[in-house]
Amino acid sequence: MSPVPDRMRRLRLPALLLLLAGLPGAAFAQYDQPTVTPRDPTPVPDSATSRPQRVEPFAGLGGGTGGGPRQDPNAPVTFQADEVEYDRETGIVTARGKVEAWQGERLLRADVFTYNRNTGVATAKGNVQLLEPDGTVLFAEEAELKDRFRDGVLEGVRALLAANGKMAANGARRTGGTVNELARVAYTSCDLCADDPTAPPLWQVQARRATQDKDALRISYRDATVRFFGVPVLYTPYLSHPDPSTPRASGFLFPTFGYTRFLGGFFETPYFWAIDETSDLTITPIFSSRQNPNLGLEYRKLFNFGEITGSASVGGFNGNDTSGKAAGGREDLAGHIFLKGRFTVDENWRAGFDLNRASSELYLRTFRYEYRRVLTSQVYAEGFWETTGYARFDARAYQGLRSVDDTRQVPYVLPNIYVEKAPREKILGGFLTLDAGILGIYRDIGSESQRIATRARWERPEVDGLGGVWTFKVQTDAIGYRARGQQEPPTNLPDANGTRGVGNVRAAVDWRMPFIRNAGEYGSQTIEPRVQVVTGPRQGPQRSVPNEDSVDFEFTDANLFALNRFTGRDRQEGGTRVDTALRSAWDFPNGGQLEGLVGRSYRLDDDFQRENPYANSGLDKRASAWVARMRLAPTPWFDAVTRVRTNGEQPFSTQLSDTSANLTVGPATFSVGYLYSVPLPYLVPEVGGRIRSREEVSVGVSGRIGQYWRAGITGRYDLKIDRPVLLSGFAGYEDECFILEGRFIKRFAQDPATQSLYPASTIVLFRIGFKTLGEYFFRAI
Repeated sequence: MSPVPDRMRRLRLPALLLLLAGLPGAAFAQYDQPTVTPRDPTPVPDSATSRPQRVEPFAGLGGGTGGGPRQDPNAPVTFQADEVEYDRETGIVTARGKVEAWQGERLLRADVFTYNRNTGVATAKGNVQLLEPDGTVLFAEEAELKDRFRDGVLEGVRALLAANGKMAANGARRTGGTVNELARVAYTSCDLCADDPTAPPLWQVQARRATQDKDALRISYRDATVRFFGVPVLYTPYLSHPDPSTPRASGFLFPTFGYTRFLGGFFETPYFWAIDETSDLTITPIFSSRQNPNLGLEYRKLFNFGEITGSASVGGFNGNDTSGKAAGGREDLAGHIFLKGRFTVDENWRAGFDLNRASSELYLRTFRYEYRRVLTSQVYAEGFWETTGYARFDARAYQGLRSVDDTRQVPYVLPNIYVEKAPREKILGGFLTLDAGILGIYRDIGSESQRIATRARWERPEVDGLGGVWTFKVQTDAIGYRARGQQEPPTNLPDANGTRGVGNVRAAVDWRMPFIRNAGEYGSQTIEPRVQVVTGPRQGPQRSVPNEDSVDFEFTDANLFALNRFTGRDRQEGGTRVDTALRSAWDFPNGGQLEGLVGRSYRLDDDFQRENPYANSGLDKRASAWVARMRLAPTPWFDAVTRVRTNGEQPFSTQLSDTSANLTVGPATFSVGYLYSVPLPYLVPEVGGRIRSREEVSVGVSGRIGQYWRAGITGRYDLKIDRPVLLSGFAGYEDECFILEGRFIKRFAQDPATQSLYPASTIVLFRIGFKTLGEYFFRAI
């Protein structure tokens, strides 16, 4: 073997070798011993085996978000290799074997790495990998790089991008480390077939050339063809989409198309506008065969102290076809706005507003915007002080959307003030809660009232020597009213006009005794009787008191032991009663449970029926209805819950029954439900001169079919009127790169004013999405 010339020394170093590039006269290698510079005529000894200093080569990689410090982009090139050669005359360094070279936040791997210190050009060959600061990984057969790896030419390029994006090209040219120009390129986010990697992916974009701009975060193609299973389905001279590394970028989203009874065939083409880093706007025009075009907007804005989100639209009916009949045969302009703001004022206070208005229920249903029976607009402020204090100030306005609603009778609430205080310290051995509030209700016509109310509640729990739990309770209410127009709808309480005060005191003793039995490997069993005695002065007829917040009332197991079982303050429960219940439970080691409760309330007088005529509520008799709850969940794959209220005098006469059950068998989930409720004349108005009960059944099944498919169907049927209420179904496919979904919805609800089906009662929707290419915010199921 010929001796190695002095001008070229080969160093076989298994450790790190530092190359300070681009700095004239810089040290070639750094050791614990004195360094030797490459321009020093003294040769590097062959026996140079001193241990190099410890270097953390990966600190700061990945954009500086790791545990190490962010690296300086102008730092020198550093590399390690199994073998290194250096030619002093040419200034060329050649590294072979497991070469890793990094500069700043870029890392290069190759079998052979050559670096010319005079020109600053680096050449890498064999299994070349280039890791970018944003996480992108480039693979190439050969690469020639300069300007600290920011510029260069690569051959046989393959790239692994964010969000599973993949790109391949015959060659690429880098400029400034931010622009990659690729020739004969293909892009996809689909995984290749494991059995046949040469098979074409589910979809891919092929183009004559492409440009990846990392500053603009976009990838643009020229002469592009979209292929599906290798078959060309679309050609376009220009195509652009956001770089997968960006979470949001301006551009068209993939369209939605479908059919409804009122719109006919329709087509949506959303455009997403990323206004800046903290706000964006989605513009969605809707074109349909039966109606005028509609324009929808969705806006989002983030602040350091809160956010604003909202949607709005403008459109209307063309006065023709079935929609024209529903709209009165007019060509109307319509729209809606739903706007919400939430803001943090300081560590205790937050504020917000909601603005919700719409032209009509017909408009929202026709154009498939979010439908609500009543729209609420409000402005409010809330204060929180740990767990001991709360305050809220708000003003509200409502809008009823049904054609039968008299908007003049819809109330305005101004002000609504509520303050609550619950000290941590015990008072007389118990816990005290205090609250106070002011409420003002106004209408254009009809009843108005203003109310000031305060409540004090005290509870003291104790456990006796036998394990019984005693809870002593006291609750006092003091309320003042000023009312007028109460003889008019909707209250119809002529005796409530004027100014008056109302007071109430409720005291109770609540006892329960949990008997627990250890069932060994079968878990534990519990039987718990409970009795509560509640007393206080009789309230007598309350026709002289306005009723705004206690109209909705129904007796269930949830409010069996409440001191005042009305939902608000405008109705107070008085007199003496005894509440009883028996609860039993079987808790299994696997977390499953069988649990049931049955209870009833007994009054010592019959004033309640005269005081509060809530027919069929369950409390309209001296002995209340029986209320029961049962939950069956013995295993993770089955659960059922049922709630029942029966007539107190006829135990087998049901007033309320609500049952739901879910069963999971393999990939499928089956659900059933049943609901029965007697007529509630104080809530449900007469229909056709009568008040009918409600009885419905529902069934549904959904599940996964294979690895990527999901499907489901649900339905509700009204047994009283013998017709369906709702029928819906969906089928969807979703894998790592593609989404396909279809949905069908048929509603049978009728407008009480016209006795005809609501608009948009039949909807068929189709959605398609190519992940990283379109449908950025949509998930099929």
